[in-house]
Amino acid sequence: MLDFTWKLFSQTGNIDTYLLFKELEREAQEQGNNETYYLAERDYHVL
Repeated sequence: MLDFTWKLFSQTGNIDTYLLFKELEREAQEQGNNETYYLAERDYHVL
């Protein structure tokens, strides 16, 4: 999904598409951080 929104933005220059791209990128990073925390908590019993 990120690739599609970036390609669409690069072809159109539409600012709304760029903002959507940044929002999706941020959500993907947050999910990655949550998964990392979950694994650390599960494997190493982080308090």
